[in-house]
Amino acid sequence: MTNTKKGELTIVGIAARTSNNAGKAERDIPKLWDKFMAENTLNRIPNKVDHTIYAIYTDYEGDHTQPYTIVIGCNVSSLDNIPEDMTVKIVPESNYTQFIAKGDLTKDAVINTWMEIWNTDLNRTFTTDMEIYGEKAMNPTSGEAEILVATA
Repeated sequence: MTNTKKGELTIVGIAARTSNNAGKAERDIPKLWDKFMAENTLNRIPNKVDHTIYAIYTDYEGDHTQPYTIVIGCNVSSLDNIPEDMTVKIVPESNYTQFIAKGDLTKDAVINTWMEIWNTDLNRTFTTDMEIYGEKAMNPTSGEAEILVATA
């Protein structure tokens, strides 16, 4: 894990409200990813900066045990012509602790990294955390995703 700073992002995509209680996120998050893929959301997002996919965790009601919103989408350069079924989230510039999930991103590489994060003593802000699926995630069964956790 390393500390890093990331500038403001404008993420457009699809969203769901969930929590980590009683297996809710284990159902809701894969369902949202399935919808993202099935509805060709990546190609429906206008004004993409690139094809990097972001899964952002935001609007926390407290810590990671409380309800939050997940948005899966892309960073955009403009909010022109955004489809009505999509959500817009502005992610402010922030300090993050970076983790790398390696392995099968479709199975347990990402959740195992999150379990490691939940067991750290990071000074988390619970503003916006994100998973970044860039070029190294193109082969999802043997890839890498960056996980950025907002820290004070």
